[in-house]
Amino acid sequence: MEKLSLKEKLGYALGDGAANIAWRGVATFLFIFYTDVFGLNPAAVGLLMLIARSGDGLIDILMGIVCDRTNSKYGKFRPWILWTAIPLGVTLSLLFTTPNLGPTGKVIYAYATYLIFFLVYTANNIPYGALMAVMTGDDKERTSLGSYRMVGAFTGGMLVQGALLLLVAHFGNINPSINVNKLDNKKYEVSVSTNHDIKNVNIKTKDGIGMFTWAPAEKGDSLNTPTQGKSFSMEAQKNYSFIVAGEDNLEAKKITIIDQKRGYSSSIYILSVFLSLFLILTFLSTKERVLPPKEQKSNLGKDLKDLFRNRPWIILLVIGLLFNVYNSIKQGIVVIYFSHYLHNQLLAGSYMICLMLASIAGAMITSPLGKRLGKRKLFIYALIFSGLVNSMLFFCGPQNLGAIFTIGIISEFASAIFPTLFFAMLGDAADYSEYKNGRRATGLVYSAGSFATKFGGGVAGAIIGFVLAAFHYNGQNEVAIQGAVPGIIMLMSWIPAIIAFIAAGIMTLYPLDQKKMDEITLELNSRRAGELAKQQ
Repeated sequence: MEKLSLKEKLGYALGDGAANIAWRGVATFLFIFYTDVFGLNPAAVGLLMLIARSGDGLIDILMGIVCDRTNSKYGKFRPWILWTAIPLGVTLSLLFTTPNLGPTGKVIYAYATYLIFFLVYTANNIPYGALMAVMTGDDKERTSLGSYRMVGAFTGGMLVQGALLLLVAHFGNINPSINVNKLDNKKYEVSVSTNHDIKNVNIKTKDGIGMFTWAPAEKGDSLNTPTQGKSFSMEAQKNYSFIVAGEDNLEAKKITIIDQKRGYSSSIYILSVFLSLFLILTFLSTKERVLPPKEQKSNLGKDLKDLFRNRPWIILLVIGLLFNVYNSIKQGIVVIYFSHYLHNQLLAGSYMICLMLASIAGAMITSPLGKRLGKRKLFIYALIFSGLVNSMLFFCGPQNLGAIFTIGIISEFASAIFPTLFFAMLGDAADYSEYKNGRRATGLVYSAGSFATKFGGGVAGAIIGFVLAAFHYNGQNEVAIQGAVPGIIMLMSWIPAIIAFIAAGIMTLYPLDQKKMDEITLELNSRRAGELAKQQ
C-alpha cells in the first residue's frame, strides 16, 4: 500500500510518452506515408495492417507468460523496458525509411518492417503496462498512477503529432528555384525546378488557399482539375509550371515545395532518439513492490485457465479492442482529412496539439471522477458522450474550422478517459484473479492491453483502407482524392461513433464496481499482511 512519490510517477509517465511517440506516430502518419509517399494502394495498406496484427493475441499472451517468468535483480518487468529501449527506436525509424524498390519489393519491405516493429513494441509495452500493477497494491493509487501515465502518453503524442509535420516541412525543404509571374487579378504562373531528382514532392501555397492547375495544355483534363496543391516527381533541371489562382500578392516565398520522403524519414529519426532516452529514464526511476503469493508455483496451465475464467478480464479485452478501434480511426484519418478535405495539412498539427491538451486534461480529471462515480460507470458515460459529440463532425464543412476544432477537442477530452481507466482496470482484473484463485499472473493479464492496442489499431487501419478504397482513393492522384472526400468525412465522424456506442453497451456487463473493488483490496492487503507477519 506504499504511496508513490511524484518522481516515480513522472518517471513511469515518461515510458508511455515514449510508447506514444511510436504508437501515435504510426497510427496518425503511417497510413498517409504508405499511400501518399511510399506509393502503396490503400486497400493493400489496410490488408497489411489487419494481417500483421492477426497473430497479436498469441504473441501478447506469450510475452505476458515470459514476463511473469522473468527473474532478475531489477524485477520481472523493468528489465524489458531497458532491453527494448533502443530496438524500438530503430524499428520505428525503419518504418518511415523508403528504399528504392519496385511495387512488390515495397510491399515485402512494408510487411517485414511492420511485423518487426510490433514484435519489439510488444516486448516493450506488455512489461511496461504490467509494471503499473506491481508498483503499488492500492487500487486508488493505481488510478492516480494511470492518470500520470496518460498525461505522459498524451504529451508524447502531442510531441509527435504537433511537431512531425513542421519537422517534415523543415527537413523536406529542397531549396528549389521558384519564379512567379502575375497574369491577372489573383492569377499567377508559377515555375519551379531543382538540381536533384526527387521522387515525391508536394507543392502548395503556405496559406493553402491557392488553386493549382498544370500550365501546359498537354497535361490533359484529368490532371488539370484545380486542386489546393499538387504531388508529383521532379527531374533535375526540368521546369514545372502551374497556374495558381485565388490568392492576393503571391510571391515565391509564399510557395512551399516539400520532399516528403526525406522530410518524414529525418523527422522520425530524431523523435526515435527521444523515445529511447525516455524508456531508459523510466527503467531508472521505477521500482517493483507487489510480488506473487509466496506459495505460488509456476504453472502455465493454471495461469491460462484462471485468465480465461476471469470475466472482468474478458470484458476489458473486448472493450479495449473497441475503444482502440475508435481512437485509431480518429487518429489515422486526421492528416488525410486536413490534407484533402480542408486542404491545409500543417493545420492538422495545430488540431492534434489541441486534442492532446484536451487529452491531458481528460486524463487528469479521470482519477477524481473515478473516485466519485466509480470506474465502470465513468467509462460508460465517457464512451457515449465522446461518440455522440464526434458524430457531429459529419455536419461540418471546410469553412467551419471553429466548429471542427471545438467538436474534436470536446470529444477527445472524453475519449482520454478510456485508456486511463482501462490500464488501471487491468490491474483490478489481476487483483480479482488473485482474490478468486490465490494466484497472480500480472504480465499475462496485461497482455490484453497490448493486444487491444495493436489489434485495435490494425482493425482501424483495415477499416480506413477499405473505406477509402471503396471510394477509389489514390494518394498520388488529386482527382481521385477529391472523389474520396465523402468516405474521408464518414471516417472522421459517424463510423467511429458507432463503435463507441457498441463499446458502451458491452461495458454495462463489467462486474467490478467500486464497492466490489474495495472489498477485494481490503482482503488482499489482509492476506499480504499475514504473509509478512509469518516471515517475521
